[in-house]
Amino acid sequence: MKKFIMIATVFTLMTGVLTGCSGNAGSFTDKSTANETTKSSQTIATDGSTSMEKVIGFLSEAYMEEHGNIKVTYNPTGSSSGIQAVAEGRCDIGLASRDLKEDETADLQGTVVAIDGIGIIVNPDNPATDLTIDQIGKIYSGEITNWKEVGGSDAPIVCIGREAASGTRDGFEEVTGTKDKCKYSQELTSTGDVVQTVSGNPNAIGYASVASVGDTVKMVSVEGVSPTTESIQDGKYKVQRNFVLVTKKDTALSKAAQEFFDFATSEQADSLITEAGAVPVKR
Repeated sequence: MKKFIMIATVFTLMTGVLTGCSGNAGSFTDKSTANETTKSSQTIATDGSTSMEKVIGFLSEAYMEEHGNIKVTYNPTGSSSGIQAVAEGRCDIGLASRDLKEDETADLQGTVVAIDGIGIIVNPDNPATDLTIDQIGKIYSGEITNWKEVGGSDAPIVCIGREAASGTRDGFEEVTGTKDKCKYSQELTSTGDVVQTVSGNPNAIGYASVASVGDTVKMVSVEGVSPTTESIQDGKYKVQRNFVLVTKKDTALSKAAQEFFDFATSEQADSLITEAGAVPVKR
């Protein structure tokens, strides 16, 4: 009887050991699978221009939908900060709403991904149809205050613009040479507000991304050139700026980052860039 009990006890202990091994083996397999999943998941870091938020947003969302294991992050720090971030290796791709300066091109390369065309808008009843860059600058700096000085009616000009943090405002003031000089009647927080305000005031002038301008306002030509996709792409329309992807010259991107870069600069991305309110580059 004692011998039987001893054999039964040994059998029970062995069964427990085997069960424990089996459980550990299962846990090991799960961890291995998790590790493989982690390895296959990759992050692409972008950093820079706040003006490029919509463009990079549309591009990254579309790309991530097609590549479930890829995450594209965006850090809106401003163009100069984004350029510095990629130079210091703190991100994969920098974002700049301007071309690189000469001293930045020694180690970095800029690739234009889209163009931001900025339309100069007036009320549909305003007889003014064309302005020069110089006239626009003088209007917003307060040197020209009456529409009759630029082909309009005898009426005071009401300058409408965006708030100080706006990327559109930054681009407009850069092109017209009016940074820190503008005398705004109203500073509004959205493109829609600018368009609506100008449409309701016959003496108002404003600016907005071309893709966001509807038929409630009129876009004037600038130095004889109307803002169209073609005139923006070939540079004839002057109130514009480039949206640039910044990379290191002598450092290869990761495979994932390179594939995203290739997608963003391909014809496949053109419709997304247009939807984001910018103009695709001419191919």
